[in-house]
Amino acid sequence: MITTGQQIIRQWYRERNWQQFPFQQEMEEAYLGGFSGLLNAPTGSGKTFALFLPFLADFINKNPESWTAQKNNGLMMLWITPLRALTNDIKKAMQEVCDEIGLPWKIMTRTGDTPAAEKQALKKNLPEVLLTTPESLHLMLAQKEYPKLFQNLQVVVIDEWHELLGTKRGVQVELGLSKLKVLSRKSEVGSLRPGNKDLELKTRNSRLHIWGISATIGNLEQASEVLLGNDFPPDQTRMVRAFVDKKLVIKSVIPENIENYSWAGHIGVKLLPQVIEIVAKSKTTLIFTNTRSQAEIWYHAILDNYPEYAGIMAMHHGSLDNELRNWVEQALHAEALKVVVCTSSLDLGVDFRPVDTVVQVGSPKGVARFMQRAGRSGHHPGAISRAYFVPTHSLELLEGAALKEGIKKGIYESRDPMLLTMDVLIQYMVTLAVSDGFRADELFKEVKTTYAFADLARNEFNELLDFVTHGGSVLAQYDEFLKVEIENGLYKVNNRRVAMRHRLSIGTITSDISIRVKWLSGKSLGTIEESFISKLKPGDNFWFAGQSLEFIKIKEMSAYVRKSNKKKGLIPSWMGGRMPLSSQLAAVFRDKLDEVAQGIANDEEVVALQPLFDLQSKLSHLPQSHEFLIESYKSREGHHLIFYPFEGRLVHEGMASLLAYRISKIKNASFSIAMNDYGFELLTDEDIPIEEALEDASFFSIDNLLDDILHSLNANEMARRRFRDIAHIGGLVFTGYPGQPVKNKHLQASTSLLFDVFSEYEPNNLLVRQAYNEALAFQLEEFRLRMALQRIIKQSIILKQIDQPTPFAFPIMIDSLGRERLTTETMEERIARMVRPYKLDEFDQAEDNKVIKKETGGRKGL
Repeated sequence: MITTGQQIIRQWYRERNWQQFPFQQEMEEAYLGGFSGLLNAPTGSGKTFALFLPFLADFINKNPESWTAQKNNGLMMLWITPLRALTNDIKKAMQEVCDEIGLPWKIMTRTGDTPAAEKQALKKNLPEVLLTTPESLHLMLAQKEYPKLFQNLQVVVIDEWHELLGTKRGVQVELGLSKLKVLSRKSEVGSLRPGNKDLELKTRNSRLHIWGISATIGNLEQASEVLLGNDFPPDQTRMVRAFVDKKLVIKSVIPENIENYSWAGHIGVKLLPQVIEIVAKSKTTLIFTNTRSQAEIWYHAILDNYPEYAGIMAMHHGSLDNELRNWVEQALHAEALKVVVCTSSLDLGVDFRPVDTVVQVGSPKGVARFMQRAGRSGHHPGAISRAYFVPTHSLELLEGAALKEGIKKGIYESRDPMLLTMDVLIQYMVTLAVSDGFRADELFKEVKTTYAFADLARNEFNELLDFVTHGGSVLAQYDEFLKVEIENGLYKVNNRRVAMRHRLSIGTITSDISIRVKWLSGKSLGTIEESFISKLKPGDNFWFAGQSLEFIKIKEMSAYVRKSNKKKGLIPSWMGGRMPLSSQLAAVFRDKLDEVAQGIANDEEVVALQPLFDLQSKLSHLPQSHEFLIESYKSREGHHLIFYPFEGRLVHEGMASLLAYRISKIKNASFSIAMNDYGFELLTDEDIPIEEALEDASFFSIDNLLDDILHSLNANEMARRRFRDIAHIGGLVFTGYPGQPVKNKHLQASTSLLFDVFSEYEPNNLLVRQAYNEALAFQLEEFRLRMALQRIIKQSIILKQIDQPTPFAFPIMIDSLGRERLTTETMEERIARMVRPYKLDEFDQAEDNKVIKKETGGRKGL
């Protein structure tokens, strides 16, 4: 039987000449049936309407006679997104639906960009639908009498859940949902009269609905479990999948002369002419880069070489001023732009219908990420998504072939959830204490319902309670760490200064201190990290926001600039390294390489790369899937050993240090290490006894792996770096007031001192243990390292003595040239000496020189 609400929604579809997809109908049935769960739908398939419209239908069904006059109902739907930029587009789409069906609601947003006056108004009168972020949800929980805000709440939607899963922001969402579920149960039980025969049925149907929206990832079932928590009845959950026939056309941009294309690099501007040909043939193109610096470089290159695009080209990344980003988004909607150079800031669900083409510069290092970006084109039902892959060096073309194969076979990365993040839990405890307070036993039960803290022991919880009230066993003498007081069993923050500082610090996103870049008139361009600005002198020129700028002065945490006519200048760099190859893409890459070695691959990328593979085979060997290649090479720099696991740079960093340590047990040596996504190099002044090491069965063994890792790396320093963010999130340090941030060097000194104090006087401190665990899990990917060693130990070892760097070795050795050493050669001369044996007609030394300037520090001492 079709309800009144369903009839109205279907009439709305007909008036737009749209037809509901089967997954939208299934989603409607699941929602109206009282279920919660996960909606898996690709970008541009109509997933926002799939969840919002059933919510409206449910409201109409409950108010069939008066729904057009229903105003001021309080907050009923909370829609949480990972990016503030998403809220504007979703708000517009939702408001249009309400207006067109005659529902007198106003959709509103509450994010960091919301004006203060609007935030104050929201405290007094909440709309029926509020779009917000994880951080803003926790700020709402930090308000006095916050339960009143959510007393009419019916559904919480977590948009782009796959982006939050596996991050501390995702843990924030889990904790927030655990509180909202408790508030919902209290509200509903209080509103139902005892003895009612329908009590059980009403309680089931009135349970707070929780729905996540996720793109395709490798662990969707687990993603749903994490979202809903451990206390959600399995018979009330559903997984709705959108089997939409989304047409995706992917092509690689292949260099005209592959023999002369760069063997190393990550910029890719040599292929700019071919990219501009694609742009010229398209209506609107998004050019995705992997870093903000790369976006600035590409924008600058297009403007220099194709000035006719001035005025119809823009740039979009997270460090640009919000007003500028909004202008770019509106111009995209209005079809006023031909091309936008962007980063992950435009990855997610903003709907830009004019965009018909996406260009990805450099490997996205993951199948799911590439699918997400490709879906930005043809971002509406029935349209074709067109994506072009631009390699930044030759071997990256094989990653392009692997990406296409991964998408064809439906191989997507998993997002592993974070567990026992004590810093996030400490912050959450203080958040609740700042508002109405909490009782320990009740909070422990709530927290245990989350996936992240299901294994939290009571003694660990008690240790955190002691920490927020008494500073633990180490910091008890310092008043600034005694934040929470206990009054008749209620944990509360009574100090207004503590409460204010905590509200300013809510969140789990950490970064270097940012300096706002302003014109002399005071208008803002965006933010650049303090570490870059601190190196500039008045009069220095740099490029930012697509403009050539002259640095004038710093005043009150703002860098003042004026426009410059100089063509050259520094490009800002932001904290954060290059993304490593995902385990799934690495596996497909190895499969592709195996096909090449067997001579059965026929991809266009492989055909183009055949001269490179022929040279690799001639100089060394092309490894098949059952083989593990090691190259040994002597040069005037020393003895080089190059290993090729093809597992990603983070795994290679850990494996390089581990194997260097195991070799050093045979013969004392000092090693330098360089790595990329394909392999790693060990370099020492003396001969390396690799044959003797390979004869030892324990060389690639996982026995005593953890001990050997801790001995081979400066684990203490790695944990210290992780502790900086943990201390920030856990409230051990205060980063400053708006416009008055604490200097980065002072924050580092404070967190380093705290780490040393805990390590010496409280070595089992939960936050210190977390720092070590995070270093192993995220910096070294210890689990992947273990799996890679287990794979290698079953393979046949191929040890090749080579006379010159091979095509596989060359990019790794380029990474290594940034190390400190005494030399009278310029970088160009050293590269030229390395490539001289190949007798190539032409080599793009300038491109490699750009790369090296960007990648100094690729080699590290051990």
